[in-house]
Amino acid sequence: MKVTIERNSLLKTLGHVQSVVERRNTIPILSNVMIEASGDTVAMTATDLDIAIIENTNAMVITAGSTTVPAHTLFDIVRKLPDGSEVELTLEENDRLVVKAGRSRFTLACLDKEDFPVMNEGDMPHRFEIASEELKRLIDKARFAISTEETRYYLNGIYLHVATTEDGPRLRAVATDGHRLAQVEQDVPEGASGMPGIIIPRKTVAEVRKLIDETEGAISVALSDTKIRFAFEGVTITSKLIDGTFPDYSRVIPEGNDKQLEMDCRIFAEATDRVSTISSDKTRSVKLSIAPDNLTLSVNSPDSGTATEELAAAYSADPLEIGFNSRYLLDILAQIEGETVQVYLNDPSAPTVLKDIMDDAVLYVLMPMRV
Repeated sequence: MKVTIERNSLLKTLGHVQSVVERRNTIPILSNVMIEASGDTVAMTATDLDIAIIENTNAMVITAGSTTVPAHTLFDIVRKLPDGSEVELTLEENDRLVVKAGRSRFTLACLDKEDFPVMNEGDMPHRFEIASEELKRLIDKARFAISTEETRYYLNGIYLHVATTEDGPRLRAVATDGHRLAQVEQDVPEGASGMPGIIIPRKTVAEVRKLIDETEGAISVALSDTKIRFAFEGVTITSKLIDGTFPDYSRVIPEGNDKQLEMDCRIFAEATDRVSTISSDKTRSVKLSIAPDNLTLSVNSPDSGTATEELAAAYSADPLEIGFNSRYLLDILAQIEGETVQVYLNDPSAPTVLKDIMDDAVLYVLMPMRV
């Protein structure tokens, strides 16, 4: 194999594929990226056995061939090469890949590509296209609430499904960690109406989200009960789905919260951030004392002291005191795009609902804390 490829093009491709490769691997071949050169393209593949990414990039292929080399090492080499340089990749007979650019020369040990695992996609009967902006919105509005607790593995991703609503079927993304819940929905893309409810793993969500920023057109999605494939321009990500049952999240979304608080979202977030400076690291709790047209945020830390801040707010129900984890509250407020946030409360121990006045297709639930 002998290939010449422009450095920036190679760096972009390696940047995409190497992020799938885990830093620590007990199986050596999983530390490698597979390089396959033919025609006028080079295909690069990386996998961790749960997710696989393939990207094609244009190159001058002098001699076709394929091999596997350490992904992070090759990425670091290319990253440090001069911008705009031409990179020559040559596979020698002793299973060494020579990387040349200008006066720089590197030799990397290769592993047999026959040992490189290939993910069997199987049949993916459900196929649809979704605009990159729409998929970006579904991910961004929900992923902050994905659980990182490995024992509840079925919460370690975004639950994507078609939900039945008063307005008909809707494509809905839900994520929760037991402390907060994010629900965002949109129109069902053509071809998605019969899809099963699936849980897309956290790592897959992150990899897909990175690629969306470099995509303008529609993204092709194909899925089965066990796998999902996202096809971008020149890049394909195939991933296993989480094999578990997502809990009945509708049970934690309260419907009887009749105390409504409305206020400027940015002012609310900034004030919460300020007073939480004094709170202890373990709880990060902040107390909301709500009275007609007034909200007082307060933090009382035995170690650091106290903090209070009063804000103007639209509220006409009975006075109420309730506590929240300030970090969780700030995560939700960061997703509100409108100027005004609507907060629906019931009592100090009941889940609280937050809504964006500019986007009625998004809903957040936050569990209170004792303060």
